Amino acid sequence: MALRGTNQEFGRPYNRRIVLEFVRLHSLTTRSEIAARVGLTVQTVSTIVRELEEQNYLVSVREEPKGRGLPPSMLKINPEGGFAIGVNVTPISVEAGLVDLSGEVIGSLSRDIAGASPEDAFEIIGAMAPELIAQRPKGRMLGIGLALPGPFGVESMSFVGPTTMAGWENTAIRERLAEATGLPAFLETDMAAAALGEHLYGLGKRFSEYYFLYLGVGLGGALVREGQVQRGASGNAGEIGHIPVVPDGEACPCGNRGCLERYFSLDALRRSGLGDADWLEAVAPTFRNAIATIENLFDPETIVLGGLAPANLLERIVELTAVLPNSVAARRDRKTPRVRIAEGGEHSVLRGAAALAVSSVLSPRFGQMFTGGRERDVLSGGEVAA
Repeated sequence: MALRGTNQEFGRPYNRRIVLEFVRLHSLTTRSEIAARVGLTVQTVSTIVRELEEQNYLVSVREEPKGRGLPPSMLKINPEGGFAIGVNVTPISVEAGLVDLSGEVIGSLSRDIAGASPEDAFEIIGAMAPELIAQRPKGRMLGIGLALPGPFGVESMSFVGPTTMAGWENTAIRERLAEATGLPAFLETDMAAAALGEHLYGLGKRFSEYYFLYLGVGLGGALVREGQVQRGASGNAGEIGHIPVVPDGEACPCGNRGCLERYFSLDALRRSGLGDADWLEAVAPTFRNAIATIENLFDPETIVLGGLAPANLLERIVELTAVLPNSVAARRDRKTPRVRIAEGGEHSVLRGAAALAVSSVLSPRFGQMFTGGRERDVLSGGEVAA
């Protein structure tokens, strides 16, 4: 999605977001570069920048002179200009972090709890939020975002089984989150939040189109195109973990048999009772076939592997991709490996969840960052069917 401003007077709030988004993506940058790239006049950009500096969203820096004259002042996002809380509720834990405008996690908290009920989870989140806010007591708090295992709104699959939050059906999740914290609240699937976090703060800036493969308690993924997480007609695209890969295989809580995440997920590793090395040897053929399937379906520039798995396990998984089945990705002119490890780190989901709240204030893509009816409803204030 190209960032383009409008010179119509009614477009002023939109132009503010355009300028902020451009600076976030291209920091450090100049007023003239912004104007040239987004189609606004330098005067318009200068006026907007002055307002944003007064509001502490942007700061100007200037390099030391290297010759005659002063170098132009450069703009960047002010990390202390605002903060949001990101929360990730999984079948094994509740984690939360305070994130600044640059994506830095100022502080994080974690509580191990298996299969937390909504009551337990929101009580924990309600206690974590003030503790995190206290780390920036005078900071501008933009909101809180919550990431949960999906899919949402599918009776036979949502909140069913050990890889989802069983017992959360019919819960007004976003309303409960706002009530527990007193902050504007936003909701997304964990894999989409992780993909957004990787786009904003990891490898995502280097690619125009890539697939984020999320290895969590379950398994999911999302195609990211031009900064937008592609989420399907109902917002549930990417549930690759529920693609049947083994005929008459293990029964899955979704009602099918042989689903991919029954063999390749952290839950599958736990249930196998094997050490990492033995498990990887056993699942290698299934994993490699899944990579080829993703490539043939989406033709991404690369597949970015991330999620809740520890870094050493991700590294060993990527080693399996030294030998992969043939696919449309097996081109001689490749400039990047077919599979890469995410750079967002262990807090990618928290950063992505927090980014939902940040984007509600700063991004012109808000409401368009995700494509799909469910996201449009969520981001415009509607309730998720749960």
